[in-house]
Amino acid sequence: MDWDKLRIFHAVADAGSLTHAGDTLHLSQSAVSRQVRALEESLDATLFHRHARGLILTEQGELLFEATRAMAKRLDAAAARIRDSEDRVFGELRVTTTIGFGTLWLAPRLTSLYDKYPNLNVDLRLEERVLDLPMREADVAIRMKEPSQADLIRKRLMSVRMRLYASPEYLAERGTPETGADLAGHRLICQNPDMPQVNAAVALSKSLITQDVGSLLTVNNYFGVLQGVIHNLGIGILPDYVTHDFPDLVRVMPDIDSAEVPVFLAYPEELRHSKRIAAFRDFVQDEIIARRRLEREAAAAAT
Repeated sequence: MDWDKLRIFHAVADAGSLTHAGDTLHLSQSAVSRQVRALEESLDATLFHRHARGLILTEQGELLFEATRAMAKRLDAAAARIRDSEDRVFGELRVTTTIGFGTLWLAPRLTSLYDKYPNLNVDLRLEERVLDLPMREADVAIRMKEPSQADLIRKRLMSVRMRLYASPEYLAERGTPETGADLAGHRLICQNPDMPQVNAAVALSKSLITQDVGSLLTVNNYFGVLQGVIHNLGIGILPDYVTHDFPDLVRVMPDIDSAEVPVFLAYPEELRHSKRIAAFRDFVQDEIIARRRLEREAAAAAT
């Protein structure tokens, strides 16, 4: 099978359009069309249904696209390993983590990574969906539970607990609750329990929602919960790491918190020797060590 025709087919299937694929490949629409038609003839199969709004893969086209997509990911992995044979840390590093951890902890700390490796390009992919690392949907992940996928190197970074926080201004106006019954006079802000999130956070949210709270605001990520808290909307369920960047937040009802949530860093076995992965891993570990040092200093100052 002609590799060049497969490359053009993959671009067309990915774009859903001859024109867009031609722009990506720097080929004319007619040249792309000829190559696709020649591939269909060689396979004696129709790969696309053609209509006014673009192209749709046939069943045979779907089978071929699945194969070319896997090939493309393997080629990406090979290219990454070749790039990582160099001594310098440079190029693209695709990092995936949750929206909350990515926006509230990771992104604000990337300055130190870029200061050390200015030629590194981080593609930060924030979503609750677990991306497939062995299939190279991302290079490295930070996850709120131990990864279950095979062929991954994993390292436990730290633990997180979900706790109740409010702004000083909100508490000055509405008072500080001491027990669950006191929540009747307050607004609770939390992630919607039906949204994808760690079990410990869901359990805490559900247990508090069943209390007779005055009103409720649910958001689909912790960044939104934090915005509600710092703008004096109510008492929010937030991960404990936010207090390091928002030290004015007041912990409410300190006897209430979630079960421990482990935080893992993971990456494919084939990237074991990647210098980009090593640079990112060391950066994250250094930031966590700095956090723990500040916690010890704060605890010593409080005694």
